Amino acid sequence: MSDPLLAVKNKFTERQCHNNREIWVLAIAHPPLNLLTRGVFEELRTRISEFEKDTLSKVLIITGKGMRAFSGGVAIEEIMSIGNGEEGARQGREAHSFFNKIESLDKPVIAAINALCMGGGNELALACHFRIASATAKFSQPEISLGFIPGFGATQRLPRLVGLSAARKMMMTGETIGADEALRIGLVDTIVGGDEVLGAAITLAKKLADKSQGAIRLIQKATREGLSKPLGEALEIELECFKKTCESEDMKEGLKAFREKRKPNFKDR
Repeated sequence: MSDPLLAVKNKFTERQCHNNREIWVLAIAHPPLNLLTRGVFEELRTRISEFEKDTLSKVLIITGKGMRAFSGGVAIEEIMSIGNGEEGARQGREAHSFFNKIESLDKPVIAAINALCMGGGNELALACHFRIASATAKFSQPEISLGFIPGFGATQRLPRLVGLSAARKMMMTGETIGADEALRIGLVDTIVGGDEVLGAAITLAKKLADKSQGAIRLIQKATREGLSKPLGEALEIELECFKKTCESEDMKEGLKAFREKRKPNFKDR
């Protein structure tokens, strides 16, 4: 497929997105189910690398093109092409590296889950920082029904997000759950009408883009690094990040704006 990924860069010039801040929307376009082929992965890597390096970009939204799927997961042909355990491990390592990259970005990443979200597609959504879903979205980790297990991060990210029991049930039964159940267990943050998913994601993205990006980076750092540490060590990471914000121009501007009853003009410094 010549263009497996449709990339749309949306620039918002409304007041709340001051200083020409940009929100990027990447829509996986591999109909009918937006499957994750090697070509799609490569295109995603390229676009996300561009997003990370773009100094004007502040928030990334990942969604699926069309109304049938966010992503139906890895193409079955690619799974069937795995010849041995080492080949499977190589593919898994590549996916781990890429999804770890998304999760470790300092800039927020929002998954706008417009429809079906299965297997590797769900693992992609798990690597994002926020998940907004259509009320008609469906979620599953169906690998068990084909005799194997998730290999792109679900065995680790899913229980951290929804708890061990709920994660085990999804992965060991392979059952599909709806948006309401996904919200109940904490797999998604918000559910909206089917045609409102991207709009809701853009609304959240605008709110995030309007904040001090220096403070957002430090929140990302503190939460990302702290979660893997004992509480005492994690609190020390928080203190280091808090110390940096106390020395920032944005904190001074934020406090000044509060006293003057106006909106702050953050410079991300």
